[in-house]
Amino acid sequence: MKKYLFPTIVIVAILIGFFVGNGISSRANANNSSWRLLWDSPQSQSKVDQLLEMMNRQYVDPLDMDSITDIVMQEFVEKLDPHSSYIPKKDLELVNSELEGSFSGIGVQFSIQQDTVCIVAVISGGPCDGKGILPGDKIIEVNDTSFVGKTINNERVMHTLRGQKGTIVDLTVKHAGSDEPYHYSITRGDVPVHSVDIAYMIAPKIGFIRVNKFGETTYNEFIAGLAKLHKDGAEDFIIDLRGNPGGYMDRAIKMANEFLDQGDMIVYSQGRSYPYYEARANGLGRFRKNRVVVLIDTFSASASEIFSGAMQDNDRGTIIGCRSFGKGLVQQQYPLNDGSAVRLTVARYYTPSGRCIQKPYEMGKGEEYTKEMYDRFERGEIFEEDSMLHADSLIYHTKAGRVVYGGGGITPDIFVGRDTSLNTPWYNIAVNRAYTYQFAYQYTDRHRQQLQQLKTWQEMESYLLRQPLVPQFVKFCEDKGLEAKPAEVQKSTPLLIRLINSYIVRDMLGDEGFYPLYERDDEVTKRALKFLREE
Repeated sequence: MKKYLFPTIVIVAILIGFFVGNGISSRANANNSSWRLLWDSPQSQSKVDQLLEMMNRQYVDPLDMDSITDIVMQEFVEKLDPHSSYIPKKDLELVNSELEGSFSGIGVQFSIQQDTVCIVAVISGGPCDGKGILPGDKIIEVNDTSFVGKTINNERVMHTLRGQKGTIVDLTVKHAGSDEPYHYSITRGDVPVHSVDIAYMIAPKIGFIRVNKFGETTYNEFIAGLAKLHKDGAEDFIIDLRGNPGGYMDRAIKMANEFLDQGDMIVYSQGRSYPYYEARANGLGRFRKNRVVVLIDTFSASASEIFSGAMQDNDRGTIIGCRSFGKGLVQQQYPLNDGSAVRLTVARYYTPSGRCIQKPYEMGKGEEYTKEMYDRFERGEIFEEDSMLHADSLIYHTKAGRVVYGGGGITPDIFVGRDTSLNTPWYNIAVNRAYTYQFAYQYTDRHRQQLQQLKTWQEMESYLLRQPLVPQFVKFCEDKGLEAKPAEVQKSTPLLIRLINSYIVRDMLGDEGFYPLYERDDEVTKRALKFLREE
């Protein structure tokens, strides 16, 4: 698989220190009625409550106590372990919507280009579907107020376009190739959140299905995808969980049940106040005889690892890729009185062989936990199989007696490292700055009329291969201040062609066009196809 540098993930730990010195004025001691509140607080009141009360009453300037409380809560909870978290009230709806089956909004996918909100796609079944708003449109006003300029960012766009179901948002847009403004009144409503990106026949008798998270509707989407592939003639399945951060554990359990025999262990979990729980297959799965390959990478986590571990430990599926993230902790969400919530780690889960695949961590050392991902790159684990070291004490055995490893992620049965042979510093910078994506969208926007004549990804790729896209992209980068050396451009040209062409196809045909083109040249996917054809 070709290597693409991911944007740096930064976790900022906010450390708050409160120091009480000897600089108490004589006046404060003389008039000590307010000072005594520190000692008159109820004995049951915690030190944190006392401190917040003292700050609220005594601090020299007025304080926004809600914001301070959020900071203290976040800092306190996140010190427990890397996955417990505090969710402020203002963020809760957005966070929950990532896993729920829908959220309330207008139903468009957008990209901010040159300080303007550009519509990339209109979500099927959403409020904008069929209302006249089209891919390529630019939003210039919202509710009769200008909505362009330097202040436009993703957070502001989502906050403005999302809202309570049944409310109206007025949009002024310009259609592609036209300067005339058009006005639309859109009633906010349910916008579907899909967790299965694609299900298609990647080769004769082989179906490919990609799951991006484990949310409210994932199991139903997954079963629908498998049924479609089975109807199209699929006998073997490639299940792509790369980049899948997890989600609801029960969805992973239900998905694994479709492939396992009655009584097969799927997962078990236990915690100090969390009763022992185990999940076993009921024998009613519809795909127990079909061959399965599961694709994972460093960013496959949590429920992805539950599914992968169940397939591996029961010798039911072959895992291909590189070692997964290593999250073996279970969180439950608890609501708080002010509308915020806490996601608290309550248990550890274990794969059927008894593995807890949680990678090591120390309380309060979140930075080191995050840095472990970078350490994998630095020691070459993403590129060379030999760099994955395991202690003897972490050896477990599958149902058939094969050796598997615990203590930090799911180790694949077949390792496929990232191929960096065509990468150059110039290419890496261009990708990290999202120039490939920006260029592809702007190219699509300028040539939308021609591209609309092409109905399949094969036709579109054939057309794009005849266009001078790479020289145009080099000029695009130079205009942004990124100069290229001819040797670097030549070396990275195959990567550029694959990525830019795939993005343009996605802008026109959606994921149904993107994935067949992009996966065709993917090293992990090609290894999965080779394995299934050889078996």
